[in-house]
This record gives sequence, C-alpha cells and structure tokens, in this order.
Amino acid sequence: MTETQDRTRTFSWSDPSVHASLIGRRTGLELLSGMADGSLPAPPIMQLIDLAEMRVQEGSVTLLIDPQEFHYNPLGSMHGGVISTLLDTAAACSVHSTLPAGVGYTSLDLNVKFLRPVTLSSGRLTCTGSVLQSGRRTALAKARLLDEKGRLVAQAMSSCMLFPLGDAA
Repeated sequence: MTETQDRTRTFSWSDPSVHASLIGRRTGLELLSGMADGSLPAPPIMQLIDLAEMRVQEGSVTLLIDPQEFHYNPLGSMHGGVISTLLDTAAACSVHSTLPAGVGYTSLDLNVKFLRPVTLSSGRLTCTGSVLQSGRRTALAKARLLDEKGRLVAQAMSSCMLFPLGDAA
C-alpha cells in the first residue's frame, strides 16, 4: 500500500456579478485594466488557478503564473486543461481589450499545440496573447506560453465571435 501525504488548498473568490454588471458599460480595455491594477476583483477562474499577475494593453494581454502541484495531471506535469485555460484567456482577453463598450465576444475555437511539459521546475510562466485580425463579426488572436527560461512550451490560435450586447447589458 502506498502512503500519500495529503495536501490542502483553500481559496476564495469574488462575486462574479461585479463583472457582469459592468459588461457593456465599460470598454474591454477599461474592464481588463481594472482587473490588472486591482481596482476590480479578479474573476473566479483567475483565483482558481492562482494567477500571479495580469498585464494589459490594447490588443495584448499577458498572464503570469507559477506552476503548482494542484495544476498537475497524473503524469506529474501541468494539466493540459490549465495550459489551455491560460492560452484561451490570454488570446480572448486580447480581443476583449480592443472592444468598445456595448460589444461582447465569445470564443469560437481554440487550437492548442503542447510543445514541452510544464512542471514546478519550469519556473514562472508567461502567457501572452495578441490580436492578429479583427473585423465586424470575428477576431483572430494567438497566444504563446513561455517558461522562465523563455522556451516556448505551448501556443494557440483562437477565433472569437463579436456581437452587440444591446439592451441586455
């Protein structure tokens, strides 16, 4: 019988209705900048994965995260779902950073390429998304995930659908 040393993790999150109440009333850049500078709470997913930092500029969002054991899959490396979450967030938020108030978006697809395993020894990860093209109805963005040594560990392409929020905002 194998003995394990159990670990625990406790975290809290902010009421997601805070963000929902601002959708359509602020530009994407204003909303994301508020999250990055702490004047708005981080959304629950960022607290769930223990995001260290977010940097925002129009057309690009960068996320920083330190790999943790609670990100691991049974193979002893960061789960692909966590990596995909980082890539999707960086790419889609980059699109969001370009949108005026009253325009929403949603991811249409995410194509991820995993290039090397991520472990605690990978050090702080930097995931940077950027908008490649934006039209009236769709936008295309990419994201790249680098380890602490600057090595590419994963990358993704994402399409987002853009739509007016109307009176529902």
